[in-house]
Amino acid sequence: MYGAILGDMIGAPYEFDRGKKTKDFTMFGKGVEWTDDSVMTIAVAEALLDARDKGVETEEAEVKKLLVASMRRFGKKYPFAGYGGRFAQWLRNPHMGPYNSFGNGSAMRVSAAGWLYDDLATTRQMARWTAEVTHNHPEGVKGAEATASTIFLARKGASKEEIRNYITSEFGYDLSRTCDEIRPGYHHVESCQETVPEAITAFLEGKDFEDVIRTAVSLGGDCDTLTCIAGSIAEAFYGVPAEMLSECLARMEKDMIQVMERFDEAAGRK
Repeated sequence: MYGAILGDMIGAPYEFDRGKKTKDFTMFGKGVEWTDDSVMTIAVAEALLDARDKGVETEEAEVKKLLVASMRRFGKKYPFAGYGGRFAQWLRNPHMGPYNSFGNGSAMRVSAAGWLYDDLATTRQMARWTAEVTHNHPEGVKGAEATASTIFLARKGASKEEIRNYITSEFGYDLSRTCDEIRPGYHHVESCQETVPEAITAFLEGKDFEDVIRTAVSLGGDCDTLTCIAGSIAEAFYGVPAEMLSECLARMEKDMIQVMERFDEAAGRK
């Protein structure tokens, strides 16, 4: 999940097509900070960890109840993180249910689901539940499942070609374009169907963790979310360089770090 948070931070200054669509930029320059992508990534992780601790991982209603509670609690604590309009309304209104969104928020917050389970079927189920509490449109659910599946396959040692084939066959995303083909006409768009394939493509083309981040930023568009998704996958495949991890932790809040420490223990990582 550090990869997701780093992607969010590093992509944040270039959101809304503010970048120059280049891989040559200062990695930790002005404006590198967490946004709503990181806040909700942490919130989802906390809820899935709580579900495990309470022994209710297989109970859909209980898992979703924990997800809603954690997301609203973190949203209330960090109300100015840059949430989208409908999601901000959902955070504030305890009576509001899912609103049929296919926005890329379901994919940017799902990375914990890619790490915490031992089989792909459970991974996809949990990813689906994390999406459905708000983003219950089929494309919103698909974006979350595809992202979590890619993380699962990457951490389990699948090759990039195996990952490409699985995502293409299972989810129907077009991964045939290169980043050079995507980049010129790509613009700020917040849907899963126009963010998740591009993020996966950036991962597939990247040579190491840092190169995936730079490649994702160079595409432009909804840059913090696209790079968040690409970074979450890159971490599972490459790991995160120690110096970049240190930069990430230096920018995170104490309660976020506490959730990450729980997550690392549950995922068997140090």
